[in-house]
Amino acid sequence: MAIIVYGFGMSGNCWKVSTILRLTGHAFTWIETDSNAGRTRTPEFLALNPNGKVPTVVLDDGTVLTESGAILLHFAEGSPWLPAPGLARTRVMEWLFFEQYSHEPYIAVARNIVTYLRRKDAEIERVRQCWERGAQALDVMERRLAAHPFLTDAGPTVADIALVAYTQAAEEGGFDLAKWPGVRAWAARMLVLPGITPLPRAA
Repeated sequence: MAIIVYGFGMSGNCWKVSTILRLTGHAFTWIETDSNAGRTRTPEFLALNPNGKVPTVVLDDGTVLTESGAILLHFAEGSPWLPAPGLARTRVMEWLFFEQYSHEPYIAVARNIVTYLRRKDAEIERVRQCWERGAQALDVMERRLAAHPFLTDAGPTVADIALVAYTQAAEEGGFDLAKWPGVRAWAARMLVLPGITPLPRAA
């Protein structure tokens, strides 16, 4: 039984998982699961992941993994994408927590509302909050990336994978990355690394 990934193709969180699996040489089967269409709220999916979210991974022994950051760490263990325990790994973890608390809830949500749900006008106050808080997150990243090639001194790691997932498509949520040249250059640098392919964009 191969690794199975339940994922939504336009989701940056799901892109993280497919990317680390490819980078670490794991074969997997992808099952497209459109969360916007309610596919993660069916009884069958909720039996697999009671939180009703993708990505959800089923290992070859039937073990279920959830939460994109945790899945990144699981498959990166022992690879160049995750430093050994110590300060270098702690720096990676700092950025992973930052991504889930200060970045993804705004960059990703704005993109989904504006480009995929097409509800910008109906949810304009929420979108404006996303723009404000997302810009703050990009400012934090810019302070690092204006002077460094990657988010930590360990070179490209799962921290970079996690944060480039939605940053690469930030324009779809109304963010102009020209305002953050260090971030934009870093995203371009990440997306030409061997084994990394860009996140699919809206047609």
